[in-house]
Amino acid sequence: MKLKIHYAWIILLLTFFTLLAAQGVRLSFGAFIEPWETDFSTNRGVITLISFISYIVFAFTQPYVGKLIDRFGVRPIISLSILLIGFATISTFFATSPWQLIVIYGVIASIGFGGASNVAGAIIIANWFKEKKGFALGLMSAGTAAGQLFLVPAALLLIHQLGWRSTVLVLGFFLTVIVFPLIFLFLRTHPGEKNLQAYGESNEVSHEKNEYNVKTEIKRSLSIFQLLKRKDFMYLAFPFFVCGVTTTGLMDTHLIPFAQFCGISPTVTGVAVSLLAGFNILGTAFSGYLADRWSCRYMLFGLYGVRLLTIILLLVILSDLSLIGIFITQSHLLLIFAISFGIVNFATVAPTNKLATDYFQGTSVGSVIGWLFLGHQFGAALGSFIPGVLFEMTGGYTISFVASIILLIIASYMSIRLPKNQTLPIELT
Repeated sequence: MKLKIHYAWIILLLTFFTLLAAQGVRLSFGAFIEPWETDFSTNRGVITLISFISYIVFAFTQPYVGKLIDRFGVRPIISLSILLIGFATISTFFATSPWQLIVIYGVIASIGFGGASNVAGAIIIANWFKEKKGFALGLMSAGTAAGQLFLVPAALLLIHQLGWRSTVLVLGFFLTVIVFPLIFLFLRTHPGEKNLQAYGESNEVSHEKNEYNVKTEIKRSLSIFQLLKRKDFMYLAFPFFVCGVTTTGLMDTHLIPFAQFCGISPTVTGVAVSLLAGFNILGTAFSGYLADRWSCRYMLFGLYGVRLLTIILLLVILSDLSLIGIFITQSHLLLIFAISFGIVNFATVAPTNKLATDYFQGTSVGSVIGWLFLGHQFGAALGSFIPGVLFEMTGGYTISFVASIILLIIASYMSIRLPKNQTLPIELT
């Protein structure tokens, strides 16, 4: 018998690979900080300014990417985004000053990062999956974590062996020669383009939709002002903003400097980062699996709650409690933190996206998800920048961690107060 695989699973694999490549290159930024400081004879403040600008540009692309995808489809937007990242990455080879890096990486590449992001992935998964949507969203989101696990260490190794200029050439050609052709040739926005129905969609429902035409399908679009009046959007958006503050912002930027501040060895710190990335993949995939079987409201409540408990571990490390010192050292606690935080790190993405697609059916879901990710990335920008300022002012991370715990308490409360999974009336006034 012939084994038939629904094309939706091919779409999921391509989307996973896209996020692994594009977001993996984005998350490799930290590997270039030290060599750029040395090569351009500058300080860390200038280099991290590139990162801050990148986060802001990435954030403000998200709503517009959603609208462009709703209008033109996923394949052209993602394909062009991959090319843009690839050419920008190659172009950094010729940079001779930090301001050129700000333009090339902070602006141009970051527009591409915004196009090949979870916004695009969430839209295409929503189009291709009616059943197991949460599971598919979880696996899709794990692509970013996989990029962190594989491309970041690869970039570090290549920089050590070949230098940073050769490394950007390798990464750039990987995107343009391998990733781009795969996406352009095989990715499709809707099942109708392959004369198929979405995975799990009934024949009765799909019969009307098989004659799919992008130009004739018009979805109602909600402005940001209309969205801000809705409880379902606000109670999704603020916790997701907090997610950006505490994950991509605080931990991805400051975990290594925090470990160095505590005197933890580079070996243990490296193991902790790898554990965080590895368990991030498992947690994200499992979160998607649960999103199909459990209340996403309760999931988000629990995920933000566990995240605040993990940050308490960092406060324990800072306090250097002696009563557990001979049994559990600071190094042990850092590894425990890495595992526990990794499990809940990107795990909020799948239930958040699933609730958004449920609440806003019949509207421009791409635009809604784009606004959600704008808030997330704006939070990431603040979460990377403010703790650095507070560290210079206070000489530590205590205030940043306490503030994060307070924000996570609010996020947990707002998550449990979300409406039940249903489409609410759309007001277009």
